Amino acid sequence: MKHNAHQFFHVDNALKYSINRIGTLRNVIALLFLAMLSTGCLADEKINWIPFDDGLTQWAVEQMRGGSVVAKDGMLIIDDHNGCTIWLRQKLTAPVEISYDVTVVMNGGINDRVSDINCFWMATDPASPGRPAGRSGKFADYDSLRLYYVGMGGNTNTTTRFRRYAGDGSKPLLSGYDLSSANALLAPNVTYHLRVVARDGVAEFWRDGGKLFSFKDPAPLTSGWFGFRTVHSHLEIRNFRISQ
Repeated sequence: MKHNAHQFFHVDNALKYSINRIGTLRNVIALLFLAMLSTGCLADEKINWIPFDDGLTQWAVEQMRGGSVVAKDGMLIIDDHNGCTIWLRQKLTAPVEISYDVTVVMNGGINDRVSDINCFWMATDPASPGRPAGRSGKFADYDSLRLYYVGMGGNTNTTTRFRRYAGDGSKPLLSGYDLSSANALLAPNVTYHLRVVARDGVAEFWRDGGKLFSFKDPAPLTSGWFGFRTVHSHLEIRNFRISQ
């Protein structure tokens, strides 16, 4: 929102008048709020926290045999053996930002492995208008979708990659979107703060405040579903938030 000296003059005079002539805290707070509105200090942003305290009512689990997914104590706990995707049932529309904290757990469990903190976002099925559904949890089952994907610490924690699935089975790996440096891979029992973004024709993936990937899409994906994705790992996810 644009502002100028004329706006500040009127807000400043109004605030002085309220303090000098009325002197009540209620009117001062009201005018401070008016000043913030007039200068664009308040963003028009919708923030939606989705807790993990009410079970899996807001999530749809697709998982191969040998694993489990539960939501309790403020966490989504994924203990997976052969592959799984957990879809948020809510469809998202750009501009949107999804953030969460995730830990790859190593405490001696059968599925504990430092690998595959992955996700899909803006996912749609060209063959169906609804949420992608009915898949087994096997990774290849998702090749037919149109989406953005990051596999962080994939291939037994040797790569972190971004891909755009085209919806026709192709998911090319572009130059510059395949990382193997230590700061892009995983460590056991470390919590990472992740953000995925779709806005203004750009898909982004952030880790702990640093941007790992930014992709300017010539054919932007502007709506779709978000899903956690992993295989043979034990993950704990907290503080899931959507900002639009």
